[in-house]
Amino acid sequence: MRANRWQRVTLVALVTLAVAIGSARAQKAGGDDYATERAQATALAKQHSWLDALPLFEDLAAKNPKDALVLEGLAQCLAAHSATVQDADVAGKERIRAKALLETAQQLGDHSQLAENLLDTLRNLPKNGDVKFAENGDVNAAMKAGEAAFAKQDFDEAIKNYSHALELDPTSYWAALFVGDSYFAAKKFPQAAEWYDRAAQIDPNRETAYRYHADMLTKQGEFSAARALCIEAIVAEPYNPIPWRGLVAWGNASHVHLQRVHIETGAGATSNGRDNTTVTVTPNQPAEISAVWLAYGGTGILWRQERFEKEFPQETQYRHTLAEETDALRTAAKVAEETTEKSPNGTVAKDANIQLLLRLYHAQLIEPYVLLNAADQGIALDYAAYRAKNRAKLVQYLNEFVVPELAKSP
Repeated sequence: MRANRWQRVTLVALVTLAVAIGSARAQKAGGDDYATERAQATALAKQHSWLDALPLFEDLAAKNPKDALVLEGLAQCLAAHSATVQDADVAGKERIRAKALLETAQQLGDHSQLAENLLDTLRNLPKNGDVKFAENGDVNAAMKAGEAAFAKQDFDEAIKNYSHALELDPTSYWAALFVGDSYFAAKKFPQAAEWYDRAAQIDPNRETAYRYHADMLTKQGEFSAARALCIEAIVAEPYNPIPWRGLVAWGNASHVHLQRVHIETGAGATSNGRDNTTVTVTPNQPAEISAVWLAYGGTGILWRQERFEKEFPQETQYRHTLAEETDALRTAAKVAEETTEKSPNGTVAKDANIQLLLRLYHAQLIEPYVLLNAADQGIALDYAAYRAKNRAKLVQYLNEFVVPELAKSP
């Protein structure tokens, strides 16, 4: 398991945090000796010297197994060290142990970006902890050789091996990405950018290359260019929490407050079977607002009872779809428009949820809203097909509703 750049970059924050809050905990755990060793370990981590930091973090964790930041550091070191281990079983056990350490750190209250991202990655490992980059044995071997060199900070050798993997398989996303990441680690930023772009061209529906590139630009103060890449990362994988965390990190760095976009509908359709569906309305709503949401809920009933079978004859079981939710919200928006025309100063005109709905309706961005900010498991199944034809709409929605533009310099 490679030390991904988001792990390396975020660990700088970990180190800073450790220095800021670690002394009190360190004193309790073992006094000055513990604090000194802890400072040495975090300093090595800041330099990305994972292999040198490993024995220190091992010792610290043995002394105080409840120091969450030490557990994070140890997990990171184990993930890096596993790439240098020839025995696949031993390497796999190191990765599984890193996962367990992060789970313990999380239970201790640690929810840093580093811990969350690395844990999300490790959760996807098979039970034996093995990492496989390609079905082709030669490509996989070249990738693993590159990983081992990268962990040892021999970036020229890493680039050589990743490039060889790409020669063997020009469609290898990870080979192109890791060449870029090696250039980044070697502080050769223009080359890193070129290779991140190349990886994104190989597979535009993976988020990692966009995020790595955005993170690099953010560190360089190029916030506008980084913003566009963060948005592309979301479009690539909207149901993966990692790119959303990357967007939040960009917002924090650029001092931009991201917008939470959510329509609280005042009614919904509930079903105990095809012919037993009812609309449940939020109580104590003004009549005009209830009418809007009754239209929304009523549309849901029609889909459950009739329209789903007609629109999706190839599916044998009902599911909540993008088509249904979009139809229901558009129907509600039309009722809201009619009501507002009759009563411009009425309750509908003052209701924040309905006004947000109308903004999305007039911008013709209800579908992107549903997919990116209101999807359930059923709706998510429609995302790939929609993105294939409407990528620009998804980007437009994020640009206009979720990610505010940077303030212009005076």
